[in-house]
Amino acid sequence: VQLQASGGGLVQAGGSLRLACAGSGRSFKSYGMGWFRQAPGKDREFVATVSSSGGSTWYAISVKGRFTISRDNTENTVYLQMNSLKPEDTAVYYCAALIGVGVRNVASYDYWGQGTLVTVSS
Repeated sequence: VQLQASGGGLVQAGGSLRLACAGSGRSFKSYGMGWFRQAPGKDREFVATVSSSGGSTWYAISVKGRFTISRDNTENTVYLQMNSLKPEDTAVYYCAALIGVGVRNVASYDYWGQGTLVTVSS
């Protein structure tokens, strides 16, 4: 599956953004999907993941209650709604796919999008 992330940009602290990740191929609905982020000089870290059906979601503690992951399998797209953004959310955000569910480990994901930059100003 090929993935294309979009929706990043510059936003003030307290603002919102919605990221989208469009997937190709009829098998998209078979994959668990995740969002990760990587800030300058830091390792890539888990943000959120959603099961193949969209019925189950998991979040990093740092974003729980502020971010929402969802998916539309009819559109082959997964979303990350980000509210109450903080400067520490600044990073390149990546979407990724795997055959599995609830996985937070970067190394377990098989396919990655190119990343979209989110910058939160204070």
